[in-house]
Amino acid sequence: MSKHVAVIGAGPGGYAAAFYAADLGLRVTLIDNEKNPGGVCLYRGCIPSKALLHVAKVLDEAKHASEWGIEFAAPKIDINKVRDYKSRVVEKLTSGTGQVAKFRKVNYLQGWASIVDPKTIHVKKADGGEETVTVDYMIVATGSTPTKIPSLSIDSPRVLDSTTALDLPEIPKTMLVVGGGYIGLELGSVYAALGTRVSVVEMTPGLLPGADRDLVKILAQRVEKIFDKVMLSTKVTSVTDVRSAGASASAGVKVTFEGEGAPKEATYDYVLFAIGRRPNATIAGLDKTKVKVDAKGFIETDNQRRTAEPTIFAIGDVAGEPMLAHKASHEARVAVEAIEGHKAVFEPAAIPAVVFTDPEIAWAGLTEADAEKQGIKVDVAKFPWPASGRAIAIDRVDGMTKLLIEPDTERILGVGIVGSGAGELIAEGVLAIEMGATASDVKLTIHAHPTLSETVMESAEMFFGQATHVYKPKRK
Repeated sequence: MSKHVAVIGAGPGGYAAAFYAADLGLRVTLIDNEKNPGGVCLYRGCIPSKALLHVAKVLDEAKHASEWGIEFAAPKIDINKVRDYKSRVVEKLTSGTGQVAKFRKVNYLQGWASIVDPKTIHVKKADGGEETVTVDYMIVATGSTPTKIPSLSIDSPRVLDSTTALDLPEIPKTMLVVGGGYIGLELGSVYAALGTRVSVVEMTPGLLPGADRDLVKILAQRVEKIFDKVMLSTKVTSVTDVRSAGASASAGVKVTFEGEGAPKEATYDYVLFAIGRRPNATIAGLDKTKVKVDAKGFIETDNQRRTAEPTIFAIGDVAGEPMLAHKASHEARVAVEAIEGHKAVFEPAAIPAVVFTDPEIAWAGLTEADAEKQGIKVDVAKFPWPASGRAIAIDRVDGMTKLLIEPDTERILGVGIVGSGAGELIAEGVLAIEMGATASDVKLTIHAHPTLSETVMESAEMFFGQATHVYKPKRK
Protein backbone atom coordinates (compact mmCIF):
# COMPACT_ATOMS: atom_id res chain seq x y z
CA MET A 1 0.00 0.00 0.00
CA SER A 2 1.31 3.48 -0.92
CA LYS A 3 2.43 5.90 1.79
CA HIS A 4 -0.13 8.37 3.09
CA VAL A 5 1.08 11.97 3.28
CA ALA A 6 -0.85 14.83 4.86
CA VAL A 7 0.03 18.40 3.93
CA ILE A 8 -1.04 21.12 6.37
CA GLY A 9 -1.47 24.38 4.47
CA ALA A 10 -2.37 24.72 0.79
CA GLY A 11 -0.28 27.64 -0.39
CA PRO A 12 2.32 27.48 -3.21
CA GLY A 13 4.42 25.13 -1.08
CA GLY A 14 1.58 23.01 0.27
CA TYR A 15 -0.36 22.40 -2.91
CA ALA A 16 2.87 21.87 -4.88
CA ALA A 17 3.84 19.18 -2.36
CA ALA A 18 0.39 17.57 -2.45
CA PHE A 19 0.19 17.51 -6.25
CA TYR A 20 3.74 16.18 -6.69
CA ALA A 21 3.17 13.49 -4.06
CA ALA A 22 0.01 12.44 -5.92
CA ASP A 23 1.98 12.34 -9.20
CA LEU A 24 4.43 9.94 -7.53
CA GLY A 25 1.58 7.65 -6.50
CA LEU A 26 1.26 8.55 -2.80
CA ARG A 27 -2.06 8.88 -1.00
CA VAL A 28 -2.47 12.55 -0.21
CA THR A 29 -4.61 14.57 2.19
CA LEU A 30 -4.35 18.36 1.85
CA ILE A 31 -5.74 20.53 4.66
CA ASP A 32 -6.48 24.26 4.55
CA ASN A 33 -9.23 26.58 5.74
CA GLU A 34 -9.84 28.09 2.27
CA LYS A 35 -12.41 26.72 -0.19
CA ASN A 36 -9.67 25.74 -2.67
CA PRO A 37 -5.86 25.43 -2.58
CA GLY A 38 -3.98 28.69 -3.04
CA GLY A 39 -2.87 30.05 0.29
CA VAL A 40 -1.88 33.65 0.96
CA CYS A 41 -0.11 33.94 -2.39
CA LEU A 42 -3.19 33.31 -4.51
CA TYR A 43 -5.83 34.74 -2.19
CA ARG A 44 -4.16 37.69 -0.46
CA GLY A 45 -0.61 38.14 -1.74
CA CYS A 46 1.38 37.59 -4.92
CA ILE A 47 -1.50 37.21 -7.36
CA PRO A 48 -3.98 39.96 -6.35
CA SER A 49 -1.14 42.44 -5.84
CA LYS A 50 0.22 41.75 -9.32
CA ALA A 51 -3.26 42.19 -10.81
CA LEU A 52 -3.46 45.61 -9.19
CA LEU A 53 0.11 46.47 -10.22
CA HIS A 54 -0.92 45.73 -13.81
CA VAL A 55 -3.76 48.25 -13.45
CA ALA A 56 -1.26 50.76 -12.05
CA LYS A 57 1.10 50.18 -14.99
CA VAL A 58 -1.67 50.80 -17.54
CA LEU A 59 -2.60 54.05 -15.80
CA ASP A 60 1.01 55.18 -15.75
CA GLU A 61 1.61 54.32 -19.42
CA ALA A 62 -1.55 56.14 -20.47
CA LYS A 63 -0.29 59.24 -18.69
CA HIS A 64 3.20 58.84 -20.16
CA ALA A 65 1.90 58.35 -23.72
CA SER A 66 1.53 62.12 -24.22
CA GLU A 67 5.31 62.24 -24.65
CA TRP A 68 4.93 59.91 -27.66
CA GLY A 69 2.25 62.03 -29.30
CA ILE A 70 -0.79 60.15 -27.97
CA GLU A 71 -3.27 61.97 -25.77
CA PHE A 72 -5.84 60.16 -23.62
CA ALA A 73 -8.59 61.76 -21.62
CA ALA A 74 -8.11 61.67 -17.86
CA PRO A 75 -8.91 58.12 -16.73
CA LYS A 76 -12.16 57.44 -14.93
CA ILE A 77 -11.49 54.88 -12.21
CA ASP A 78 -14.33 52.66 -11.09
CA ILE A 79 -12.86 51.25 -7.89
CA ASN A 80 -15.58 48.60 -7.67
CA LYS A 81 -14.67 47.26 -11.10
CA VAL A 82 -10.98 47.34 -10.26
CA ARG A 83 -11.74 45.35 -7.11
CA ASP A 84 -13.90 42.92 -9.12
CA TYR A 85 -11.13 42.42 -11.68
CA LYS A 86 -8.69 41.50 -8.92
CA SER A 87 -11.23 39.13 -7.40
CA ARG A 88 -11.90 37.44 -10.76
CA VAL A 89 -8.19 36.78 -11.19
CA VAL A 90 -8.05 35.18 -7.74
CA GLU A 91 -11.22 33.15 -8.33
CA LYS A 92 -9.99 31.85 -11.69
CA LEU A 93 -6.71 30.63 -10.25
CA THR A 94 -8.06 29.16 -7.03
CA SER A 95 -10.90 27.35 -8.76
CA GLY A 96 -8.25 25.98 -11.11
CA THR A 97 -6.17 24.58 -8.26
CA GLY A 98 -9.35 23.03 -6.85
CA GLN A 99 -10.00 21.23 -10.12
CA VAL A 100 -6.39 20.07 -10.39
CA ALA A 101 -6.63 18.66 -6.84
CA LYS A 102 -9.67 16.63 -7.90
CA PHE A 103 -7.99 15.41 -11.09
CA ARG A 104 -5.08 14.16 -9.00
CA LYS A 105 -7.45 12.53 -6.50
CA VAL A 106 -6.06 14.58 -3.62
CA ASN A 107 -8.30 14.36 -0.54
CA TYR A 108 -8.85 18.07 0.15
CA LEU A 109 -10.21 18.88 3.60
CA GLN A 110 -11.35 22.45 4.19
CA GLY A 111 -10.78 23.12 7.84
CA TRP A 112 -8.28 23.63 10.65
CA ALA A 113 -5.68 21.02 11.53
CA SER A 114 -4.27 20.17 14.92
CA ILE A 115 -1.56 17.58 15.48
CA VAL A 116 -2.47 14.71 17.82
CA ASP A 117 0.84 12.88 17.51
CA PRO A 118 3.60 12.52 14.84
CA LYS A 119 1.29 10.43 12.65
CA THR A 120 -2.19 11.69 13.51
CA ILE A 121 -4.02 14.91 12.61
CA HIS A 122 -7.40 16.07 13.82
CA VAL A 123 -9.32 18.31 11.42
CA LYS A 124 -12.12 20.61 12.48
CA LYS A 125 -13.90 21.01 9.15
CA ALA A 126 -15.42 24.22 7.82
CA ASP A 127 -18.80 22.50 7.46
CA GLY A 128 -18.88 21.80 11.19
CA GLY A 129 -17.77 18.18 11.02
CA GLU A 130 -14.60 16.65 12.40
CA GLU A 131 -12.19 14.09 11.00
CA THR A 132 -9.11 12.31 12.25
CA VAL A 133 -6.47 11.39 9.70
CA THR A 134 -3.73 8.81 10.32
CA VAL A 135 -0.73 9.21 8.03
CA ASP A 136 2.81 8.01 7.44
CA TYR A 137 4.22 11.51 6.98
CA MET A 138 3.22 15.15 7.40
CA ILE A 139 4.42 18.22 5.55
CA VAL A 140 3.83 21.48 7.42
CA ALA A 141 3.33 24.38 5.00
CA THR A 142 1.45 26.90 7.12
CA GLY A 143 3.10 30.00 5.66
CA SER A 144 3.28 33.38 7.35
CA THR A 145 1.20 36.40 8.40
CA PRO A 146 1.85 40.18 8.35
CA THR A 147 4.05 41.41 11.19
CA LYS A 148 2.49 43.76 13.70
CA ILE A 149 4.07 46.20 16.14
CA PRO A 150 2.04 45.86 19.36
CA SER A 151 2.77 49.42 20.50
CA LEU A 152 1.49 50.81 17.18
CA SER A 153 -1.47 48.48 16.68
CA ILE A 154 -4.84 50.17 16.99
CA ASP A 155 -8.29 48.87 16.15
CA SER A 156 -9.23 51.10 13.24
CA PRO A 157 -10.57 50.41 9.74
CA ARG A 158 -8.14 53.08 8.56
CA VAL A 159 -5.08 51.08 9.61
CA LEU A 160 -4.30 48.48 6.96
CA ASP A 161 -1.89 45.60 6.50
CA SER A 162 -0.81 43.90 3.28
CA THR A 163 -3.99 41.81 3.30
CA THR A 164 -6.61 44.50 3.95
CA ALA A 165 -4.87 46.97 1.62
CA LEU A 166 -5.60 44.61 -1.28
CA ASP A 167 -9.32 44.95 -0.60
CA LEU A 168 -9.16 48.56 -1.87
CA PRO A 169 -11.62 49.99 0.67
CA GLU A 170 -11.61 53.25 -1.34
CA ILE A 171 -9.20 55.58 -3.12
CA PRO A 172 -8.00 57.75 -0.24
CA LYS A 173 -6.64 61.26 -0.71
CA THR A 174 -3.63 60.49 1.47
CA MET A 175 -1.90 57.37 2.74
CA LEU A 176 1.19 56.63 4.81
CA VAL A 177 3.04 53.41 4.08
CA VAL A 178 5.09 52.26 7.06
CA GLY A 179 7.96 50.19 5.68
CA GLY A 180 10.07 50.79 2.58
CA GLY A 181 10.42 47.11 1.69
CA TYR A 182 8.99 45.37 -1.34
CA ILE A 183 5.43 45.00 0.01
CA GLY A 184 5.18 48.65 0.99
CA LEU A 185 6.59 49.95 -2.29
CA GLU A 186 4.43 47.65 -4.42
CA LEU A 187 1.16 48.51 -2.67
CA GLY A 188 2.13 52.15 -2.33
CA SER A 189 2.70 52.25 -6.10
CA VAL A 190 -0.81 50.90 -6.71
CA TYR A 191 -2.49 53.55 -4.57
CA ALA A 192 -0.29 56.31 -6.02
CA ALA A 193 -1.33 55.30 -9.56
CA LEU A 194 -4.98 55.40 -8.51
CA GLY A 195 -4.52 58.99 -7.38
CA THR A 196 -3.61 58.79 -3.69
CA ARG A 197 -0.89 61.06 -2.30
CA VAL A 198 1.35 58.36 -0.79
CA SER A 199 4.14 58.94 1.72
CA VAL A 200 6.59 56.24 2.80
CA VAL A 201 8.48 56.01 6.06
CA GLU A 202 11.45 53.65 6.49
CA MET A 203 13.54 53.33 9.63
CA THR A 204 16.77 52.40 7.77
CA PRO A 205 18.82 54.83 5.63
CA GLY A 206 17.56 53.38 2.33
CA LEU A 207 14.60 51.77 0.62
CA LEU A 208 14.54 48.00 0.15
CA PRO A 209 17.02 47.09 2.89
CA GLY A 210 19.12 44.13 1.78
CA ALA A 211 18.77 44.80 -1.94
CA ASP A 212 21.72 45.90 -4.09
CA ARG A 213 22.24 49.66 -3.69
CA ASP A 214 23.05 50.19 -7.38
CA LEU A 215 19.67 48.75 -8.30
CA VAL A 216 17.77 50.57 -5.56
CA LYS A 217 19.29 53.91 -6.58
CA ILE A 218 17.55 53.77 -9.97
CA LEU A 219 14.21 52.74 -8.44
CA ALA A 220 14.52 55.44 -5.76
CA GLN A 221 14.73 58.16 -8.42
CA ARG A 222 11.30 57.13 -9.71
CA VAL A 223 9.84 56.58 -6.24
CA GLU A 224 10.73 60.16 -5.36
CA LYS A 225 8.59 61.31 -8.31
CA ILE A 226 5.49 59.19 -7.76
CA PHE A 227 5.32 59.39 -3.96
CA ASP A 228 4.47 62.56 -2.08
CA LYS A 229 7.19 62.10 0.51
CA VAL A 230 9.87 59.51 1.32
CA MET A 231 11.14 59.65 4.90
CA LEU A 232 14.27 57.58 5.55
CA SER A 233 16.00 56.91 8.89
CA THR A 234 12.67 57.72 10.48
CA LYS A 235 10.55 55.91 13.06
CA VAL A 236 6.82 56.02 13.68
CA THR A 237 6.40 56.61 17.40
CA SER A 238 2.61 56.65 17.75
CA VAL A 239 -0.58 56.06 15.78
CA THR A 240 -3.91 57.54 16.90
CA ASP A 241 -7.40 57.29 15.46
CA VAL A 242 -8.85 60.70 14.65
CA ARG A 243 -12.58 61.29 15.14
CA SER A 244 -14.55 64.43 14.41
CA ALA A 245 -16.56 65.89 17.27
CA GLY A 246 -19.69 63.81 17.79
CA ALA A 247 -18.79 61.35 15.02
CA SER A 248 -18.62 57.62 15.63
CA ALA A 249 -16.58 56.78 12.54
CA SER A 250 -12.86 57.37 12.19
CA ALA A 251 -11.92 60.45 10.15
CA GLY A 252 -8.23 59.67 9.75
CA VAL A 253 -5.08 58.53 11.51
CA LYS A 254 -2.64 60.84 13.27
CA VAL A 255 0.96 59.66 13.18
CA THR A 256 3.97 61.02 15.08
CA PHE A 257 7.50 60.61 13.78
CA GLU A 258 11.06 60.63 15.03
CA GLY A 259 13.70 61.37 12.43
CA GLU A 260 15.65 64.14 10.76
CA GLY A 261 13.61 65.87 8.07
CA ALA A 262 10.34 64.22 9.07
CA PRO A 263 7.38 66.19 10.47
CA LYS A 264 6.66 65.79 14.16
CA GLU A 265 3.19 64.62 13.26
CA ALA A 266 0.84 64.32 10.31
CA THR A 267 -2.66 63.01 9.65
CA TYR A 268 -3.51 60.58 6.85
CA ASP A 269 -6.71 59.04 5.53
CA TYR A 270 -5.15 55.58 5.83
CA VAL A 271 -1.97 54.07 7.24
CA LEU A 272 -0.61 50.86 5.72
CA PHE A 273 1.79 48.80 7.83
CA ALA A 274 4.07 46.77 5.56
CA ILE A 275 6.94 45.83 7.84
CA GLY A 276 7.38 42.19 6.89
CA ARG A 277 5.89 38.83 7.74
CA ARG A 278 6.28 36.31 10.52
CA PRO A 279 6.08 32.50 10.26
CA ASN A 280 2.92 30.60 11.26
CA ALA A 281 4.57 28.03 13.51
CA THR A 282 2.02 28.15 16.33
CA ILE A 283 0.26 24.99 15.15
CA ALA A 284 -1.99 23.29 17.67
CA GLY A 285 -0.36 20.11 18.92
CA LEU A 286 3.09 20.82 17.48
CA ASP A 287 4.41 20.70 21.04
CA LYS A 288 3.39 17.03 21.16
CA THR A 289 6.15 16.24 18.69
CA LYS A 290 9.95 16.61 18.61
CA VAL A 291 9.70 19.49 16.14
CA LYS A 292 11.87 22.45 17.16
CA VAL A 293 11.08 26.12 16.56
CA ASP A 294 13.98 28.61 16.54
CA ALA A 295 14.17 32.05 18.19
CA LYS A 296 12.75 33.75 15.07
CA GLY A 297 9.72 31.45 15.02
CA PHE A 298 10.82 29.26 12.12
CA ILE A 299 10.53 25.47 12.23
CA GLU A 300 14.01 23.97 12.12
CA THR A 301 14.72 21.53 9.28
CA ASP A 302 17.63 19.74 7.63
CA ASN A 303 18.53 20.07 3.95
CA GLN A 304 15.73 17.67 3.01
CA ARG A 305 13.27 19.79 4.99
CA ARG A 306 12.82 17.07 7.63
CA THR A 307 12.26 18.34 11.17
CA ALA A 308 13.59 16.80 14.38
CA GLU A 309 10.51 14.56 14.20
CA PRO A 310 11.36 11.98 11.48
CA THR A 311 7.80 11.79 10.11
CA ILE A 312 7.29 15.56 9.88
CA PHE A 313 8.68 17.89 7.21
CA ALA A 314 8.31 21.68 6.94
CA ILE A 315 8.52 23.88 3.86
CA GLY A 316 7.97 27.47 2.75
CA ASP A 317 7.74 30.58 4.92
CA VAL A 318 7.35 28.57 8.12
CA ALA A 319 10.67 26.81 7.45
CA GLY A 320 12.89 29.85 7.05
CA GLU A 321 13.90 32.72 4.83
CA PRO A 322 13.70 33.85 2.13
CA MET A 323 9.91 33.94 2.37
CA LEU A 324 9.20 33.45 -1.32
CA ALA A 325 6.51 31.39 -3.04
CA HIS A 326 8.89 29.87 -5.58
CA LYS A 327 11.29 28.82 -2.85
CA ALA A 328 8.40 27.05 -1.10
CA SER A 329 7.39 25.24 -4.30
CA HIS A 330 10.93 24.00 -4.83
CA GLU A 331 11.22 22.83 -1.23
CA ALA A 332 7.95 20.95 -1.73
CA ARG A 333 9.50 18.72 -4.37
CA VAL A 334 12.57 18.08 -2.22
CA ALA A 335 10.45 17.06 0.78
CA VAL A 336 8.26 14.72 -1.27
CA GLU A 337 11.27 13.09 -2.92
CA ALA A 338 12.92 12.66 0.49
CA ILE A 339 9.74 10.92 1.73
CA GLU A 340 10.01 8.61 -1.26
CA GLY A 341 13.63 7.81 -0.33
CA HIS A 342 15.27 9.73 -3.16
CA LYS A 343 18.62 11.44 -2.63
CA ALA A 344 17.13 14.92 -2.81
CA VAL A 345 18.42 17.97 -0.93
CA PHE A 346 17.55 21.65 -0.96
CA GLU A 347 20.77 23.40 -1.96
CA PRO A 348 20.06 25.97 -4.69
CA ALA A 349 22.98 28.06 -5.88
CA ALA A 350 20.57 30.95 -6.43
CA ILE A 351 17.03 31.86 -5.42
CA PRO A 352 15.68 34.78 -7.45
CA ALA A 353 14.05 37.71 -5.70
CA VAL A 354 11.80 40.15 -7.55
CA VAL A 355 10.31 43.46 -6.45
CA PHE A 356 7.39 44.26 -8.76
CA THR A 357 7.64 48.01 -8.55
CA ASP A 358 8.10 50.19 -11.63
CA PRO A 359 10.87 49.76 -12.58
CA GLU A 360 11.14 46.21 -11.30
CA ILE A 361 14.17 45.01 -9.37
CA ALA A 362 15.40 41.42 -9.52
CA TRP A 363 18.49 39.67 -8.29
CA ALA A 364 19.91 36.20 -7.79
CA GLY A 365 23.05 34.77 -6.24
CA LEU A 366 25.65 36.98 -4.62
CA THR A 367 25.21 40.74 -4.17
CA GLU A 368 28.08 43.19 -3.70
CA ALA A 369 27.11 43.61 -0.05
CA ASP A 370 27.15 39.81 0.41
CA ALA A 371 30.55 39.56 -1.25
CA GLU A 372 32.01 42.28 0.95
CA LYS A 373 30.53 40.74 4.10
CA GLN A 374 31.85 37.27 3.21
CA GLY A 375 35.24 38.49 2.01
CA ILE A 376 34.68 37.20 -1.53
CA LYS A 377 36.55 39.04 -4.26
CA VAL A 378 34.40 39.81 -7.30
CA ASP A 379 34.63 41.78 -10.51
CA VAL A 380 31.52 43.79 -11.35
CA ALA A 381 30.27 44.36 -14.88
CA LYS A 382 27.37 46.78 -15.47
CA PHE A 383 25.45 47.54 -18.63
CA PRO A 384 23.43 50.78 -18.57
CA TRP A 385 20.03 50.57 -20.24
CA PRO A 386 20.36 54.01 -21.90
CA ALA A 387 22.66 52.11 -24.29
CA SER A 388 20.00 49.48 -25.07
CA GLY A 389 18.12 49.93 -28.35
CA ARG A 390 15.05 48.15 -26.98
CA ALA A 391 15.01 50.25 -23.79
CA ILE A 392 15.20 53.44 -25.85
CA ALA A 393 12.46 52.23 -28.22
CA ILE A 394 10.01 51.61 -25.35
CA ASP A 395 11.15 54.77 -23.54
CA ARG A 396 12.30 52.87 -20.48
CA VAL A 397 15.99 53.62 -20.11
CA ASP A 398 15.72 53.68 -16.31
CA GLY A 399 17.52 50.38 -15.91
CA MET A 400 20.79 48.52 -15.51
CA THR A 401 22.00 44.94 -15.72
CA LYS A 402 24.82 43.87 -13.46
CA LEU A 403 26.98 40.76 -13.19
CA LEU A 404 29.20 39.70 -10.29
CA ILE A 405 32.03 37.57 -11.63
CA GLU A 406 34.68 35.47 -9.89
CA PRO A 407 38.00 36.96 -11.11
CA ASP A 408 40.00 33.72 -11.42
CA THR A 409 37.40 31.46 -13.01
CA GLU A 410 35.19 34.13 -14.65
CA ARG A 411 32.20 32.23 -13.19
CA ILE A 412 28.94 34.17 -12.74
CA LEU A 413 28.29 34.47 -8.99
CA GLY A 414 25.48 37.00 -8.98
CA VAL A 415 23.10 38.86 -11.28
CA GLY A 416 21.13 42.02 -10.58
CA ILE A 417 18.69 43.79 -12.86
CA VAL A 418 16.63 46.94 -12.46
CA GLY A 419 14.28 47.97 -15.22
CA SER A 420 11.06 47.17 -17.03
CA GLY A 421 10.45 43.41 -16.93
CA ALA A 422 13.43 42.65 -14.69
CA GLY A 423 11.42 39.84 -13.07
CA GLU A 424 11.17 38.05 -16.41
CA LEU A 425 14.84 38.61 -17.27
CA ILE A 426 16.31 37.27 -14.02
CA ALA A 427 15.63 33.62 -14.94
CA GLU A 428 18.61 33.64 -17.32
CA GLY A 429 20.79 34.85 -14.47
CA VAL A 430 19.55 32.08 -12.18
CA LEU A 431 20.26 29.47 -14.85
CA ALA A 432 23.75 30.89 -15.43
CA ILE A 433 24.57 30.65 -11.72
CA GLU A 434 23.07 27.16 -11.32
CA MET A 435 24.94 25.84 -14.38
CA GLY A 436 28.25 27.40 -13.34
CA ALA A 437 28.33 29.51 -16.50
CA THR A 438 31.23 31.86 -17.11
CA ALA A 439 31.20 35.39 -18.46
CA SER A 440 32.43 33.93 -21.76
CA ASP A 441 29.46 31.53 -21.86
CA VAL A 442 27.04 34.42 -21.48
CA LYS A 443 28.94 36.62 -23.94
CA LEU A 444 28.92 33.89 -26.60
CA THR A 445 25.21 33.10 -26.18
CA ILE A 446 23.41 34.81 -29.06
CA HIS A 447 20.54 36.96 -27.81
CA ALA A 448 17.72 38.23 -30.03
CA HIS A 449 17.90 41.87 -31.11
CA PRO A 450 16.43 44.23 -30.13
CA THR A 451 15.52 42.88 -26.70
CA LEU A 452 16.10 43.77 -23.08
CA SER A 453 17.60 40.30 -22.60
CA GLU A 454 20.55 41.49 -24.69
CA THR A 455 21.61 43.55 -21.69
CA VAL A 456 22.66 40.33 -19.95
CA MET A 457 24.93 39.42 -22.86
CA GLU A 458 26.27 42.96 -23.11
CA SER A 459 27.01 43.01 -19.39
CA ALA A 460 29.28 40.02 -19.98
CA GLU A 461 30.85 41.87 -22.92
CA MET A 462 31.46 44.83 -20.58
CA PHE A 463 33.52 42.52 -18.38
CA PHE A 464 35.88 41.98 -21.31
CA GLY A 465 35.77 45.62 -22.43
CA GLN A 466 34.09 44.62 -25.69
CA ALA A 467 30.47 45.78 -25.41
CA THR A 468 29.22 46.80 -28.84
CA HIS A 469 27.06 49.67 -27.63
CA VAL A 470 29.27 51.05 -24.85
CA TYR A 471 32.88 52.10 -25.26
CA LYS A 472 34.62 51.15 -22.07
CA PRO A 473 37.89 49.23 -22.67
CA LYS A 474 38.95 46.85 -19.96
CA ARG A 475 41.67 48.25 -17.74
CA LYS A 476 44.96 46.38 -18.12
